[in-house]
Amino acid sequence: MRSRLLVLLLCAGALVLACGPRAHSNEASTTASHTTDNNGKVLATSLNVSVERGVQFAFHVTNNTEKGIELRFPSSQTHDFIVLDSLGREVWRWAGERMFTSAMQTRMLGARETMKVEEDWDPAGKKGKFTVVAKLTSRNHPLEEKAEFALP
Repeated sequence: MRSRLLVLLLCAGALVLACGPRAHSNEASTTASHTTDNNGKVLATSLNVSVERGVQFAFHVTNNTEKGIELRFPSSQTHDFIVLDSLGREVWRWAGERMFTSAMQTRMLGARETMKVEEDWDPAGKKGKFTVVAKLTSRNHPLEEKAEFALP
């Protein structure tokens, strides 16, 4: 009688293990297992805008930890810049007319290392106040930073 109960419990346990919820390997997120800075950020971002000749954007992503961090991207696109007008309408997107390979890729960001991405935008006579949104398109560490600027 005891052996039947034991077999029944083992079968039930195997069924629960086989059918239970699973974590998806491509849905990793920043967790408390990483060392963080005083602000609690594993990765820090900054965004600089220059409007001297056209508009230049510089997006920086810094690993604040003492260990390397693997950034996983769903395609060859690692970043994007989106320019919005004062009403929040999209005026320009860096990736808008570009094509990217669909092959997943990874990039290691070493301890205290900074990744810098720079792009230019030709405003072609546009004037007024704008907001640029810089995005790191990493699947496991998606980040964005915003900055406002004006064109006379």
